[in-house]
Amino acid sequence: MHWADHTAQTLQKRGDSQVIASGITPSGEFHVGHLREILTAEMIHRACLDAGMDSRYIFIVDSMDPLRRVYDFLSPAYEQYIGHPLAYIPAPGADGEPNPDGGYYADHFLAPFLAALREIGVEPEVVMNHQTYESGAFADKIHSAIEKKDEIRRVIEAVSGREVPEGWFPYNPLDSKGSIDGVSVTGYEYPHVHWVDSHGVEGSADIRIAQGKLPWRVDWAAKWGIHGITCEPAGKDHGAAGGSYDTGIPICEMLGSPPPHKLVYEWIQLKGMGPMSSSTGVTVGPMDALGLVPPEIMRYVIARSKVGRHIDFDTGPALFQTADEYERLVAEPPEGPNEELSRRQQIARDTQLGALRLSQVKKGADPSDSIAGVSFRHLAMLAQIKSSDDDVWSSLRKSGHLDGEAGDALTGRLRRMRNWVDGPHFPDAAKVEMQSSINDEVRANLNDGHREFLSALGDSLGDCEWTDKAIGNCIRSVAAEVGIGGREAYVALYWIILGKNHGPKASSLIAEMGSEHLLSLISGA
Repeated sequence: MHWADHTAQTLQKRGDSQVIASGITPSGEFHVGHLREILTAEMIHRACLDAGMDSRYIFIVDSMDPLRRVYDFLSPAYEQYIGHPLAYIPAPGADGEPNPDGGYYADHFLAPFLAALREIGVEPEVVMNHQTYESGAFADKIHSAIEKKDEIRRVIEAVSGREVPEGWFPYNPLDSKGSIDGVSVTGYEYPHVHWVDSHGVEGSADIRIAQGKLPWRVDWAAKWGIHGITCEPAGKDHGAAGGSYDTGIPICEMLGSPPPHKLVYEWIQLKGMGPMSSSTGVTVGPMDALGLVPPEIMRYVIARSKVGRHIDFDTGPALFQTADEYERLVAEPPEGPNEELSRRQQIARDTQLGALRLSQVKKGADPSDSIAGVSFRHLAMLAQIKSSDDDVWSSLRKSGHLDGEAGDALTGRLRRMRNWVDGPHFPDAAKVEMQSSINDEVRANLNDGHREFLSALGDSLGDCEWTDKAIGNCIRSVAAEVGIGGREAYVALYWIILGKNHGPKASSLIAEMGSEHLLSLISGA
């Protein structure tokens, strides 16, 4: 059983109504690592729907969280906003300066991220946390937390092993300048928390409106109850023993609500660079990634991996292998009645079918539609040797891959492929540069067997239909006749066509060449 279906089955024991959640703090640029949490949650939501349950997927934006520091992309002018909720400070302009006409900071960074999510088939209910505070929905939880502050403090210390400082209070009021930093609580009389700030100003915060917020560990637990969340995946930093998930569960219960099902996921790592982190700068943006990787492949990367295993995200050579794996699964999904399969085989089959189902951008879509009749490798070749999209469509029609006009799926795949080919992530080994003539280096790498094969192939191709299939048959037939191994036959072709010993499918490549061009290269060898 796929991990999302297994989680849905576990959740169903709680009832037939689920609220699946994920969240983010809109403090700056987002990275692909965030997509693991979001897609994990969204896939569980889909699995709940597939199991016949009522399910909502909400995306909580922690817009009430404060600006923690002046990030590299911000001007020093943002020093004045440290400690201020992200919902209430101005967005940066192109120069990093606060832009009073550019809307709010949280919205500025959130909008492109939500656009990226839509591209990948994720359209959650967006919940802005500052609006939840403004609405008064937090008031009862805040009051309960204040009433039980000593109990909460003991839980945090006992579970996390960290010492809570003297004077800790489970509510951070905004000071006279709008910051939560440097504020000391002096008393509480419902609904007001009395305070004095670092400027010597005294005031009161009304817990029924957004004049302050709960500390992170309490805030998270309160949100579970306010929204009725039944499952919220968390990264291993929060989900580790003694982490915020373990303190959140008893705090949630203290505040009068059942905690969600705990699910901990491993991080996505950039191949060879470790876990992605906004603070370390080891990132690939979701818009960048989805500008290169087909969305169903991005979803497949998450869907095929158990949540407790890290993912090596690679937009280089491994992307070909991932696409090949996905395409094989689409072409030949595992089948077989249970009585013919071992238990292990049944689990493997159901896991693969679940991954394929959950990889589709549109729920319930036919997986073959995502490929649009053209393999990833073939499209990579065409994107390099055809300068215009119309030439690509013409080639695909000629080869039988396309009937009529290209649809949205195929045009989207070609757009991303061109971005990949033209960008820094495309592997050098996969680059296709057609040779116009034979140079000395190529001749030096051809042996007598290669030359005999090429000469015989040149004679045979004169009578060959110029199609991928016919050319492939001709290559194999000539190789057998002259007694050269198949691998060496292709090496000879790659040397004369590309100037190296490897390349894309040779018959497909040759089919895109004019016969005169190929015969000229053969004669030059």
